[in-house]
Amino acid sequence: MHTRRGALQGLAAGAAALVAGRAFAEDGVLTVFVGAASSMDFTARLIAEQYRVTLGRPALMVSKLGAGQRLALGEVKRAAPDGRNLVFATSGPFSVYPYIYNKLDYDPVADFTPIAGISFFDVAIATGPMTGVKDLKELIEWQRRQKEPVFGSAPGNGSLSHFVGISTNLATGLHMTHVAYKDSGVGIIDLASGRLPMMITGLQPMVEMHKAGRIKLLAVSGSVRSPLVPEVPTLREAGVDVSSSTYTGVFGPPKMAPELVAKLHDAVAPMLSNPVILEKFAQQGMTPWPATPQQLAALLADERKRFEALVKASGMPREDA
Repeated sequence: MHTRRGALQGLAAGAAALVAGRAFAEDGVLTVFVGAASSMDFTARLIAEQYRVTLGRPALMVSKLGAGQRLALGEVKRAAPDGRNLVFATSGPFSVYPYIYNKLDYDPVADFTPIAGISFFDVAIATGPMTGVKDLKELIEWQRRQKEPVFGSAPGNGSLSHFVGISTNLATGLHMTHVAYKDSGVGIIDLASGRLPMMITGLQPMVEMHKAGRIKLLAVSGSVRSPLVPEVPTLREAGVDVSSSTYTGVFGPPKMAPELVAKLHDAVAPMLSNPVILEKFAQQGMTPWPATPQQLAALLADERKRFEALVKASGMPREDA
């Protein structure tokens, strides 16, 4: 009797939660949190605007910078599963952080609900006047001759830039020491002034200095060349068997109703076929990636396997989060 009554009460509570979730999704302000600057907060604004237009309700972007996006993730992890609070984030906190930090304050699978894939972007390898090389092959040989070869990356430890450097070490047998930059601008200045031989960071911030001849882009990390600099080869084309991109997506709190997830996915998806938005993506060095919740979850699962193996092979020590 008590067991049956408890089960019925549990079912009633679950049904009430689903109804409440659907009701809340129809009204109130929808907030899109973002934990990284530059092209990330730019895109988060586009996402919030898309939700405003499609759902016909107030929507805004809130920048919550710090702790490698973890502050923004925390806002959504603690939120009710009603669709009012979402986060736009890169794949790193879900696929990389579990293997580079000793203890995270979230579970990358259980604490979030994948909603939609949005974009992916590459990083690029560049050099400056310190080396005087003309291509990646020459840079690798230059690094081999150095007593203490180094490379810089931004935004530093655990980023795609960092892992492209680690992967390049493993693929070429180099032992370059990593110099972490929180700000890509500082690293690019060091590169252009001859204080740093090699920088790995997002492509877009380096394009103008490359075109001005102050630095030289040698390779992009993705599987295809970038339309921003079509003359620059991929790493594989340049002779280094490495290919890696950062993916971005929209995530909600845990235990969201499937109907609500589908609604939020369908509401944001049209922006990825909008020519105006696609042009803005291209200017930021991003490629649209219109993934379903299931495709986003599957990609992150594959990424976790890949980065677990990569961290283990590199011998990279774990850090405190």
